[in-house]
Amino acid sequence: MHHKPQLQEQIMVNLALVTVGIFVLLPLYGFAQLAFDASLTGQPLEFRVWPKAFSGEAFQAVWGRVSQGQDFTGALRNSFIVSGGAAALSVTLGASMAYVLARRRFPGQRVTLFVLLVGAMLPAVALMTPLYILLTALKIRTTLLGLVVVYTSFAMPFCVWNLRAAFQAVPRELEESAFLDGASPLRAFAYITLPLALPAIGVAALLSFLAGYTEFAMGWLFVDKSDNVTLAMSVSSYISQGSIRWNQLAALSLLMSAPVVAVFIVLQRYLLSGLSLGRAEE
Repeated sequence: MHHKPQLQEQIMVNLALVTVGIFVLLPLYGFAQLAFDASLTGQPLEFRVWPKAFSGEAFQAVWGRVSQGQDFTGALRNSFIVSGGAAALSVTLGASMAYVLARRRFPGQRVTLFVLLVGAMLPAVALMTPLYILLTALKIRTTLLGLVVVYTSFAMPFCVWNLRAAFQAVPRELEESAFLDGASPLRAFAYITLPLALPAIGVAALLSFLAGYTEFAMGWLFVDKSDNVTLAMSVSSYISQGSIRWNQLAALSLLMSAPVVAVFIVLQRYLLSGLSLGRAEE
């Protein structure tokens, strides 16, 4: 008697997961169908189960040139430099700040946390003018380093809040035991707290990477050379053109998403454990 309600509950959960899976995979299938359809010359007006004229010419076209003379590998390199640099800076600086906020009590701590929360909620356009002035003064506004600074400023508040909760989930007793054995605070942080918080650090790094990998609106403000164009900017340039080449746009979108999907597949267990790591102490 008790097995029947459990079976019904399991069936409902599976149906819900299948429904979610269909909503996620159907747009991807539609993009793939557009990318491989060589007969498409204008805006797609119908959904086709299979391409009318199967061809990989769209992938060849975007691989050789994605935007303003930039090929796919060059734009991908720029995207990884900018996004990877922003993720590394956000996690490195955010981890040190988050640890202090998690383990120390000091005047103005609540104000600091509130300011970080406001910074995380601010739209990117609110930072446009100050970042423009700052990077111009530093003479790095039109460089990839400038983009790294821009995307780091977006990701830092989230990293601090996320990593603060992860550090608070690590028992203080472990660090205190290390102190009794003669370990310095830096050594205890590096060998005890940091390894236990690695799943949350991985999640923060990945989300910071994705923030820079997919952003394009702010990027155009800080880029004036085709050599510095990223993949996200290349996709936006396709859309802004007068005549959109839909099959090439779909092919570029699929190529751009492939590295991120591969990372999720390889690290899915690690990332899920990071998302569920502990609760912040009150």
